[in-house]
Amino acid sequence: MSAVASSGAGAPAPPIVDIDDKRPAALQRVLALQQRMPLLQLVALVIVSVYGALTVDGLTSSSSIRLILVLAALAGLASVGQTLLILLGGFDLSVSGFIVGGALIVTQVASRFHWSFAEALIIALVGAAILGAIAGQICHRLDVNPLIITLAIGTVAVGLAQTQTPGGLTYGASAPRWLVTLSSSGTDTFGIPVPPLVVIWAVVAILMTIFLSRSVIGARLMATGANRGAADYSLIKTRRIWTVTFAFSAVMSVIVGLFVAGSGGAITNDAGDPYLFQSVIAVIVGGTVFGGPGSYGRTVIGALFLTVLNNVLLGHGASASDQQIIYGVAILVAVGLYSRDRRVRDDI
Repeated sequence: MSAVASSGAGAPAPPIVDIDDKRPAALQRVLALQQRMPLLQLVALVIVSVYGALTVDGLTSSSSIRLILVLAALAGLASVGQTLLILLGGFDLSVSGFIVGGALIVTQVASRFHWSFAEALIIALVGAAILGAIAGQICHRLDVNPLIITLAIGTVAVGLAQTQTPGGLTYGASAPRWLVTLSSSGTDTFGIPVPPLVVIWAVVAILMTIFLSRSVIGARLMATGANRGAADYSLIKTRRIWTVTFAFSAVMSVIVGLFVAGSGGAITNDAGDPYLFQSVIAVIVGGTVFGGPGSYGRTVIGALFLTVLNNVLLGHGASASDQQIIYGVAILVAVGLYSRDRRVRDDI
């Protein structure tokens, strides 16, 4: 049984306090607020940022801040499709494969066949959409675990690109000059000292927030993730939602691959692996759980926290294994906190 205080017209409703809950009322209110916004994640982000500013030389310099924001933007953009799929109750291990495949197609494959950038981009996006849609169809129709199917589809995407790339790798220098500039942390946006990639991420974040909170399709996606059976009975075409969402996730991964290609680094078989891991951590640590609840705003906070934490760890000389341990602990803490909440499907 719940008691909710009444409020005036237009006033925000206060947090719900369960009088049958044995925990202190103040703690209940904090937990209720945490469900509405990533309060703990924001506090953790501030603490890590302040600690890094005090202990790591140069972390607060303009160039360092710009680089951190660009790295966070890459992680955040790689997490767009992952966020939707986790809200849907799925998972996407094909992120790294589509990143590598997309980067190879718009660089080495395009150069080999003398394609324009636009032609290569269309081929990469259409191919990714088709493969992603196939993954969504299989997972929904056959009720197969998305981990297995997306891993296979991502491997297929890399393989298809590599059949046309002798040696299997390329370099970002072969990307169009404007793409290299767009991906750089040292580039301004129309004279404003903010990297273009960060501006793109901000626009995507706004659009994603509107989509999930204000659109009918977003509401249907959330309902499908909360309880697919109930959504089917409500005449929501859940198979179509799964198919389109998987296709969209693949397309977003290819777009991230473009920025990776423009960054100037080598594109190898494992070049997309860091973004797969970061996309998962950003979503889960941000507070979005499988089948909902959650939001892309939480993913943004998670991506920022992950990137700042990573730079602080590097500044203190942490090894790759140390970082993996800390990331794993962060995931365990986040999952432990949110698994204690009642699932959305229990409320519907």
